[in-house]
Amino acid sequence: MARRYRVIVAKPGLDGHDRGAKVVARALRDAGFEVIYTGLHQTPEQIVETAIQEDADAVGLSSHSGAHMTLFPRVVQQLRARGAGDIVVFAGGIVPADDIALLQAGGIERIFTPGASTGEIVEWLRERLGAEATTG
Repeated sequence: MARRYRVIVAKPGLDGHDRGAKVVARALRDAGFEVIYTGLHQTPEQIVETAIQEDADAVGLSSHSGAHMTLFPRVVQQLRARGAGDIVVFAGGIVPADDIALLQAGGIERIFTPGASTGEIVEWLRERLGAEATTG
């Protein structure tokens, strides 16, 4: 039986722009993923706790505030520290091209910048989590 993957979509920090995160959450849900949207103004600690409590397979982070170089790596570090380093972490938002390689080196597996389609995100996550991901 195909497994339904669980994805946390989170907005770390003080960023108040969540339209993109909600669009991605809806697209993932429509594609058959179970999605938990944590809402605005989450700390890395809250995001990690939610991911662990919800037995998440992936965490999608979104930032438009410029704090991605601090907040995104903290989520990865804390997941690893809590024994949940196997949770896939991906991100999106306003991330300068020069920061992408640094974030990926720190454990953010994929960065989706403005212009990425929801289909691209869904396809990548399905491939990353495994072919057995359900489609609805």
